[in-house]
Amino acid sequence: MRLETVAPLLTSIPTPSLMIIGVPKEIKNNENRVGLTPAGVAELRKHGHTVLVQSTAGEGSGFSDEEYQTAGATMLGTIADVYGQAEMIIKVKEPIAEEYPLIKENQLLFTYFHFASGEELTHAMIARKAVCLAYETVELSNRALPLLIPMSEVAGRMAPQEGAKYLEKPLKGRGILLGGVPGVKPANVLVLGGGVVGTQAAKVAAGLGAQVTIMDVSLTRLRELDDFMPKNVVTQYSNEYNIREAIKTSDLIVGAVLIPGAKAPHLITRDMLKTMRPGTVVVDVAVDQGGCIETCHPTTHENPTFIIDDVVHYCVANMPGAVPYTSTLALTNATLPYAVKLANQGWQEACRRDEALRLGLNVVHGEVVYKGVADAWGLPLVNVETVLELAAV
Repeated sequence: MRLETVAPLLTSIPTPSLMIIGVPKEIKNNENRVGLTPAGVAELRKHGHTVLVQSTAGEGSGFSDEEYQTAGATMLGTIADVYGQAEMIIKVKEPIAEEYPLIKENQLLFTYFHFASGEELTHAMIARKAVCLAYETVELSNRALPLLIPMSEVAGRMAPQEGAKYLEKPLKGRGILLGGVPGVKPANVLVLGGGVVGTQAAKVAAGLGAQVTIMDVSLTRLRELDDFMPKNVVTQYSNEYNIREAIKTSDLIVGAVLIPGAKAPHLITRDMLKTMRPGTVVVDVAVDQGGCIETCHPTTHENPTFIIDDVVHYCVANMPGAVPYTSTLALTNATLPYAVKLANQGWQEACRRDEALRLGLNVVHGEVVYKGVADAWGLPLVNVETVLELAAV
Protein backbone atom coordinates (compact mmCIF):
# COMPACT_ATOMS: atom_id res chain seq x y z
CA MET A 1 0.00 0.00 0.00
CA ARG A 2 1.36 3.42 -0.95
CA LEU A 3 2.14 5.95 1.82
CA GLU A 4 -0.36 8.53 0.50
CA THR A 5 -3.07 5.86 0.84
CA VAL A 6 -2.07 5.01 4.42
CA ALA A 7 -1.75 8.63 5.59
CA PRO A 8 -5.49 9.41 5.81
CA LEU A 9 -6.02 6.22 7.81
CA LEU A 10 -3.31 7.20 10.28
CA THR A 11 -4.71 10.67 10.83
CA SER A 12 -8.15 9.20 11.58
CA ILE A 13 -6.83 7.31 14.60
CA PRO A 14 -7.16 9.52 17.74
CA THR A 15 -3.85 10.24 19.39
CA PRO A 16 -4.06 9.85 23.19
CA SER A 17 -3.16 13.02 25.04
CA LEU A 18 -1.24 13.23 28.28
CA MET A 19 -3.05 14.21 31.44
CA ILE A 20 -2.27 16.23 34.57
CA ILE A 21 -3.41 14.22 37.58
CA GLY A 22 -3.83 15.70 41.06
CA VAL A 23 -3.75 13.94 44.42
CA PRO A 24 -4.94 16.24 47.22
CA LYS A 25 -4.61 15.50 50.90
CA GLU A 26 -7.83 14.18 52.40
CA ILE A 27 -9.31 16.74 54.79
CA LYS A 28 -12.32 14.83 56.09
CA ASN A 29 -12.15 14.28 59.85
CA ASN A 30 -9.53 11.64 60.71
CA GLU A 31 -9.24 10.45 57.12
CA ASN A 32 -5.67 9.22 56.74
CA ARG A 33 -5.93 7.35 53.45
CA VAL A 34 -4.56 8.75 50.19
CA GLY A 35 -5.84 8.30 46.65
CA LEU A 36 -2.53 7.26 45.06
CA THR A 37 0.62 5.59 46.38
CA PRO A 38 4.17 6.26 45.16
CA ALA A 39 3.86 3.03 43.14
CA GLY A 40 0.78 4.48 41.46
CA VAL A 41 2.66 7.67 40.67
CA ALA A 42 5.45 5.66 39.05
CA GLU A 43 2.94 3.75 36.93
CA LEU A 44 1.23 6.91 35.68
CA ARG A 45 4.59 8.58 35.01
CA LYS A 46 5.59 5.53 32.97
CA HIS A 47 2.73 6.43 30.62
CA GLY A 48 3.97 10.01 30.40
CA HIS A 49 1.36 11.68 32.62
CA THR A 50 2.12 14.46 35.11
CA VAL A 51 1.22 13.72 38.73
CA LEU A 52 0.78 16.54 41.24
CA VAL A 53 0.70 15.48 44.89
CA GLN A 54 -0.08 17.78 47.79
CA SER A 55 2.68 17.84 50.42
CA THR A 56 2.08 15.40 53.30
CA ALA A 57 -0.88 13.80 51.45
CA GLY A 58 0.52 10.32 52.04
CA GLU A 59 1.91 10.70 55.55
CA GLY A 60 -1.17 9.30 57.27
CA SER A 61 -0.79 6.10 55.23
CA GLY A 62 2.95 5.86 55.81
CA PHE A 63 4.19 7.37 52.51
CA SER A 64 6.61 10.31 52.68
CA ASP A 65 6.93 13.23 50.28
CA GLU A 66 10.38 11.93 49.39
CA GLU A 67 8.91 8.62 48.22
CA TYR A 68 6.47 10.45 45.97
CA GLN A 69 9.23 12.64 44.57
CA THR A 70 11.42 9.62 43.89
CA ALA A 71 8.49 8.05 42.01
CA GLY A 72 8.26 11.13 39.81
CA ALA A 73 5.56 13.26 41.43
CA THR A 74 5.62 17.05 41.56
CA MET A 75 4.90 18.15 45.12
CA LEU A 76 2.61 21.16 45.67
CA GLY A 77 2.10 23.08 48.87
CA THR A 78 -1.67 23.56 49.02
CA ILE A 79 -4.87 21.80 48.09
CA ALA A 80 -5.84 24.81 45.98
CA ASP A 81 -2.67 24.36 43.91
CA VAL A 82 -3.58 20.73 43.18
CA TYR A 83 -7.18 21.45 42.20
CA GLY A 84 -6.14 24.51 40.24
CA GLN A 85 -3.75 22.64 37.94
CA ALA A 86 -5.10 19.10 37.65
CA GLU A 87 -7.39 17.76 34.94
CA MET A 88 -8.19 14.62 36.94
CA ILE A 89 -8.40 14.48 40.73
CA ILE A 90 -7.87 11.11 42.40
CA LYS A 91 -9.17 10.99 45.96
CA VAL A 92 -10.55 8.59 48.52
CA LYS A 93 -13.55 10.35 50.08
CA GLU A 94 -16.11 12.70 48.60
CA PRO A 95 -15.20 16.40 48.49
CA ILE A 96 -16.38 18.33 51.53
CA ALA A 97 -17.73 21.90 51.57
CA GLU A 98 -14.26 23.49 51.75
CA GLU A 99 -13.34 21.80 48.47
CA TYR A 100 -16.44 22.70 46.48
CA PRO A 101 -15.17 26.11 45.29
CA LEU A 102 -11.87 24.54 44.17
CA ILE A 103 -13.50 22.16 41.70
CA LYS A 104 -13.43 23.34 38.09
CA GLU A 105 -15.93 22.84 35.30
CA ASN A 106 -15.11 19.70 33.25
CA GLN A 107 -12.63 18.51 35.90
CA LEU A 108 -12.74 14.74 36.38
CA LEU A 109 -13.11 13.59 40.00
CA PHE A 110 -12.39 9.90 40.59
CA THR A 111 -13.31 9.01 44.18
CA TYR A 112 -16.03 7.68 46.47
CA PHE A 113 -19.08 9.95 46.37
CA HIS A 114 -22.13 8.15 47.85
CA PHE A 115 -24.39 10.81 46.33
CA ALA A 116 -27.57 9.02 47.39
CA SER A 117 -26.87 9.94 51.01
CA GLY A 118 -25.57 13.48 50.34
CA GLU A 119 -28.05 15.97 48.87
CA GLU A 120 -25.81 18.99 49.47
CA LEU A 121 -22.88 17.23 47.80
CA THR A 122 -25.05 16.23 44.83
CA HIS A 123 -26.23 19.79 44.19
CA ALA A 124 -22.70 21.14 44.71
CA MET A 125 -21.26 18.85 42.04
CA ILE A 126 -24.13 19.70 39.68
CA ALA A 127 -23.36 23.38 40.20
CA ARG A 128 -19.62 22.90 39.63
CA LYS A 129 -20.34 21.02 36.35
CA ALA A 130 -17.60 18.54 37.13
CA VAL A 131 -17.33 14.97 35.85
CA CYS A 132 -17.97 12.76 38.88
CA LEU A 133 -16.94 9.12 38.48
CA ALA A 134 -17.79 7.25 41.66
CA TYR A 135 -15.77 4.27 42.83
CA GLU A 136 -18.83 2.70 44.45
CA THR A 137 -20.88 2.37 41.25
CA VAL A 138 -18.19 1.03 38.90
CA GLU A 139 -19.82 -2.32 38.21
CA LEU A 140 -18.72 -5.41 36.31
CA SER A 141 -21.02 -7.53 34.15
CA ASN A 142 -21.40 -10.06 37.00
CA ARG A 143 -22.72 -7.24 39.28
CA ALA A 144 -19.47 -7.13 41.29
CA LEU A 145 -18.28 -3.71 42.47
CA PRO A 146 -14.49 -3.92 42.07
CA LEU A 147 -13.65 -0.56 43.64
CA LEU A 148 -16.01 -0.96 46.58
CA ILE A 149 -15.04 -4.52 47.46
CA PRO A 150 -11.62 -3.72 49.00
CA MET A 151 -13.04 -1.17 51.45
CA SER A 152 -16.06 -3.39 52.12
CA GLU A 153 -13.63 -6.13 53.09
CA VAL A 154 -11.78 -3.79 55.45
CA ALA A 155 -14.94 -2.32 56.98
CA GLY A 156 -16.52 -5.76 57.33
CA ARG A 157 -13.50 -7.11 59.19
CA MET A 158 -13.36 -4.00 61.37
CA ALA A 159 -17.04 -4.12 62.39
CA PRO A 160 -16.77 -6.99 64.93
CA GLN A 161 -13.47 -5.54 66.15
CA GLU A 162 -15.11 -2.18 66.90
CA GLY A 163 -18.26 -3.84 68.18
CA ALA A 164 -16.25 -5.98 70.60
CA LYS A 165 -14.58 -2.85 71.96
CA TYR A 166 -17.82 -0.95 72.52
CA LEU A 167 -19.44 -3.93 74.22
CA GLU A 168 -17.07 -3.22 77.11
CA LYS A 169 -18.80 -1.68 80.12
CA PRO A 170 -16.55 1.43 80.40
CA LEU A 171 -17.65 2.26 76.84
CA LYS A 172 -21.35 1.83 77.80
CA GLY A 173 -21.74 -1.64 76.32
CA ARG A 174 -23.30 -4.71 77.95
CA GLY A 175 -19.97 -5.80 79.40
CA ILE A 176 -19.75 -8.95 77.31
CA LEU A 177 -16.66 -10.61 75.90
CA LEU A 178 -17.44 -11.45 72.28
CA GLY A 179 -16.01 -14.96 72.43
CA GLY A 180 -17.02 -15.78 76.00
CA VAL A 181 -14.88 -18.15 78.10
CA PRO A 182 -15.25 -21.81 79.15
CA GLY A 183 -18.46 -22.06 81.13
CA VAL A 184 -19.82 -18.72 79.85
CA LYS A 185 -21.74 -18.33 76.61
CA PRO A 186 -20.25 -16.13 73.87
CA ALA A 187 -21.98 -13.02 72.56
CA ASN A 188 -24.76 -13.23 69.99
CA VAL A 189 -23.90 -11.33 66.80
CA LEU A 190 -26.50 -10.50 64.15
CA VAL A 191 -25.25 -9.55 60.68
CA LEU A 192 -27.78 -7.98 58.32
CA GLY A 193 -26.68 -8.65 54.75
CA GLY A 194 -24.69 -11.49 53.23
CA GLY A 195 -22.60 -9.51 50.76
CA VAL A 196 -18.92 -8.65 51.05
CA VAL A 197 -19.25 -6.63 54.28
CA GLY A 198 -21.54 -9.14 55.95
CA THR A 199 -19.43 -12.12 54.95
CA GLN A 200 -16.24 -10.58 56.30
CA ALA A 201 -17.97 -9.42 59.49
CA ALA A 202 -19.40 -12.89 60.12
CA LYS A 203 -16.01 -14.56 59.53
CA VAL A 204 -14.22 -12.30 62.02
CA ALA A 205 -16.98 -12.47 64.64
CA ALA A 206 -17.01 -16.25 64.34
CA GLY A 207 -13.22 -16.34 64.53
CA LEU A 208 -13.42 -14.46 67.82
CA GLY A 209 -15.75 -17.15 69.11
CA ALA A 210 -19.14 -15.41 68.91
CA GLN A 211 -22.39 -17.10 67.97
CA VAL A 212 -23.29 -15.46 64.64
CA THR A 213 -26.53 -15.20 62.68
CA ILE A 214 -26.28 -13.79 59.17
CA MET A 215 -29.45 -12.69 57.36
CA ASP A 216 -30.10 -12.04 53.68
CA VAL A 217 -33.06 -11.96 51.30
CA SER A 218 -31.32 -14.21 48.77
CA LEU A 219 -31.76 -17.90 49.44
CA THR A 220 -29.04 -18.61 46.90
CA ARG A 221 -26.61 -16.48 48.88
CA LEU A 222 -27.66 -18.08 52.16
CA ARG A 223 -26.96 -21.51 50.70
CA GLU A 224 -23.51 -20.36 49.60
CA LEU A 225 -22.76 -18.94 53.05
CA ASP A 226 -23.99 -22.11 54.74
CA ASP A 227 -21.51 -24.15 52.69
CA PHE A 228 -18.33 -22.38 53.81
CA MET A 229 -19.05 -20.62 57.09
CA PRO A 230 -17.86 -22.24 60.34
CA LYS A 231 -20.32 -24.10 62.57
CA ASN A 232 -20.87 -21.11 64.88
CA VAL A 233 -22.46 -19.17 61.99
CA VAL A 234 -26.09 -19.86 61.13
CA THR A 235 -28.06 -18.37 58.25
CA GLN A 236 -31.59 -17.02 58.36
CA TYR A 237 -33.92 -15.45 55.81
CA SER A 238 -34.23 -11.69 56.29
CA ASN A 239 -37.68 -10.26 56.89
CA GLU A 240 -39.13 -7.85 59.41
CA TYR A 241 -40.48 -10.56 61.72
CA ASN A 242 -37.17 -12.45 61.89
CA ILE A 243 -35.22 -9.24 62.45
CA ARG A 244 -37.55 -8.12 65.26
CA GLU A 245 -37.13 -11.46 66.99
CA ALA A 246 -33.36 -11.67 66.54
CA ILE A 247 -32.51 -8.21 67.86
CA LYS A 248 -34.09 -9.03 71.24
CA THR A 249 -31.22 -11.41 72.08
CA SER A 250 -28.40 -9.90 70.01
CA ASP A 251 -25.45 -8.26 71.74
CA LEU A 252 -23.86 -6.87 68.58
CA ILE A 253 -25.70 -6.01 65.35
CA VAL A 254 -23.81 -5.25 62.14
CA GLY A 255 -25.67 -3.41 59.37
CA ALA A 256 -24.18 -4.57 56.08
CA VAL A 257 -26.86 -3.94 53.47
CA LEU A 258 -25.97 -2.34 50.14
CA ILE A 259 -28.00 -1.28 47.12
CA PRO A 260 -25.40 0.07 44.65
CA GLY A 261 -25.66 3.83 44.24
CA ALA A 262 -28.92 4.08 46.20
CA LYS A 263 -29.96 4.65 49.80
CA ALA A 264 -29.83 1.64 52.08
CA PRO A 265 -33.24 0.45 53.35
CA HIS A 266 -34.03 0.89 57.06
CA LEU A 267 -34.20 -2.68 58.37
CA ILE A 268 -34.12 -1.61 62.02
CA THR A 269 -36.50 1.21 62.87
CA ARG A 270 -36.57 3.55 65.84
CA ASP A 271 -39.33 1.62 67.64
CA MET A 272 -37.26 -1.57 67.52
CA LEU A 273 -34.57 -0.13 69.80
CA LYS A 274 -36.85 -0.44 72.82
CA THR A 275 -36.91 -4.22 72.36
CA MET A 276 -33.11 -4.49 72.56
CA ARG A 277 -31.23 -5.08 75.78
CA PRO A 278 -29.46 -2.04 77.31
CA GLY A 279 -25.84 -1.90 76.13
CA THR A 280 -26.48 -3.60 72.81
CA VAL A 281 -24.08 -2.28 70.17
CA VAL A 282 -25.04 -1.54 66.56
CA VAL A 283 -22.36 -0.97 63.91
CA ASP A 284 -23.93 0.43 60.73
CA VAL A 285 -21.38 -0.07 57.97
CA ALA A 286 -23.97 1.17 55.46
CA VAL A 287 -24.12 4.63 57.06
CA ASP A 288 -22.36 6.31 54.10
CA GLN A 289 -25.30 5.12 51.96
CA GLY A 290 -27.87 6.44 54.44
CA GLY A 291 -27.65 3.56 56.89
CA CYS A 292 -29.84 0.46 57.34
CA ILE A 293 -30.58 1.39 60.97
CA GLU A 294 -32.99 4.32 61.12
CA THR A 295 -31.42 5.96 64.16
CA CYS A 296 -27.90 6.00 62.71
CA HIS A 297 -26.26 9.13 61.41
CA PRO A 298 -22.63 9.55 60.29
CA THR A 299 -20.04 9.91 63.03
CA THR A 300 -16.27 10.33 62.97
CA HIS A 301 -13.30 8.49 64.42
CA GLU A 302 -12.97 11.41 66.82
CA ASN A 303 -16.51 10.93 68.18
CA PRO A 304 -17.52 7.50 66.90
CA THR A 305 -20.54 6.62 69.04
CA PHE A 306 -23.78 7.94 70.45
CA ILE A 307 -26.52 6.32 72.54
CA ILE A 308 -30.25 6.18 71.85
CA ASP A 309 -32.57 4.18 74.12
CA ASP A 310 -29.50 2.65 75.82
CA VAL A 311 -28.28 1.21 72.51
CA VAL A 312 -24.71 2.15 71.54
CA HIS A 313 -24.52 3.30 67.90
CA TYR A 314 -21.17 3.15 66.07
CA CYS A 315 -21.68 4.86 62.71
CA VAL A 316 -18.29 6.02 61.44
CA ALA A 317 -18.67 6.77 57.74
CA ASN A 318 -15.03 6.10 56.88
CA MET A 319 -14.19 3.09 59.03
CA PRO A 320 -11.22 1.98 56.85
CA GLY A 321 -9.60 5.37 57.50
CA ALA A 322 -8.60 4.05 60.93
CA VAL A 323 -6.27 1.51 59.29
CA PRO A 324 -4.95 3.68 56.46
CA TYR A 325 -1.88 1.70 55.49
CA THR A 326 -3.86 -1.47 54.84
CA SER A 327 -6.80 0.45 53.35
CA THR A 328 -4.78 2.62 50.99
CA LEU A 329 -2.91 -0.34 49.55
CA ALA A 330 -6.10 -2.39 49.19
CA LEU A 331 -7.97 0.46 47.53
CA THR A 332 -5.24 1.62 45.16
CA ASN A 333 -4.55 -1.96 44.04
CA ALA A 334 -8.08 -1.86 42.63
CA THR A 335 -8.35 1.76 41.45
CA LEU A 336 -4.99 2.18 39.71
CA PRO A 337 -5.75 0.17 36.54
CA TYR A 338 -8.88 2.26 36.03
CA ALA A 339 -6.99 5.49 36.73
CA VAL A 340 -4.40 4.56 34.10
CA LYS A 341 -7.18 3.79 31.61
CA LEU A 342 -8.87 7.15 32.28
CA ALA A 343 -5.57 9.01 31.93
CA ASN A 344 -4.48 7.18 28.78
CA GLN A 345 -7.78 7.33 26.92
CA GLY A 346 -9.52 10.34 28.45
CA TRP A 347 -12.69 9.83 30.47
CA GLN A 348 -15.03 9.99 27.47
CA GLU A 349 -13.27 7.29 25.45
CA ALA A 350 -12.54 5.15 28.50
CA CYS A 351 -16.22 5.17 29.48
CA ARG A 352 -17.32 4.39 25.94
CA ARG A 353 -15.03 1.36 25.79
CA ASP A 354 -15.53 0.10 29.35
CA GLU A 355 -19.09 -0.45 30.56
CA ALA A 356 -17.93 -0.83 34.17
CA LEU A 357 -16.39 2.64 34.10
CA ARG A 358 -19.43 4.05 32.32
CA LEU A 359 -21.60 2.87 35.23
CA GLY A 360 -19.28 4.84 37.51
CA LEU A 361 -20.45 8.12 36.01
CA ASN A 362 -22.92 9.77 38.42
CA VAL A 363 -22.91 13.50 37.63
CA VAL A 364 -21.54 14.92 34.37
CA HIS A 365 -21.47 18.57 33.31
CA GLY A 366 -24.30 19.48 35.66
CA GLU A 367 -26.50 16.49 34.76
CA VAL A 368 -27.34 13.44 36.88
CA VAL A 369 -26.69 10.28 34.85
CA TYR A 370 -27.09 7.59 37.53
CA LYS A 371 -30.62 6.44 38.37
CA GLY A 372 -30.04 5.80 42.08
CA VAL A 373 -28.88 9.39 42.58
CA ALA A 374 -31.73 10.88 40.55
CA ASP A 375 -34.27 8.81 42.47
CA ALA A 376 -32.79 9.72 45.85
CA TRP A 377 -33.29 13.47 45.35
CA GLY A 378 -36.08 13.66 42.80
CA LEU A 379 -33.78 14.99 40.07
CA PRO A 380 -34.12 14.53 36.31
CA LEU A 381 -32.11 11.63 34.89
CA VAL A 382 -30.14 12.14 31.69
CA ASN A 383 -29.07 9.15 29.62
CA VAL A 384 -25.32 8.63 30.03
CA GLU A 385 -24.96 7.80 26.34
CA THR A 386 -26.38 11.23 25.45
CA VAL A 387 -23.87 12.93 27.73
CA LEU A 388 -20.98 10.97 26.20
CA GLU A 389 -22.10 11.97 22.71
CA LEU A 390 -22.28 15.63 23.70
CA ALA A 391 -18.87 15.42 25.41
CA ALA A 392 -17.36 14.18 22.16
CA VAL A 393 -18.57 17.21 20.19
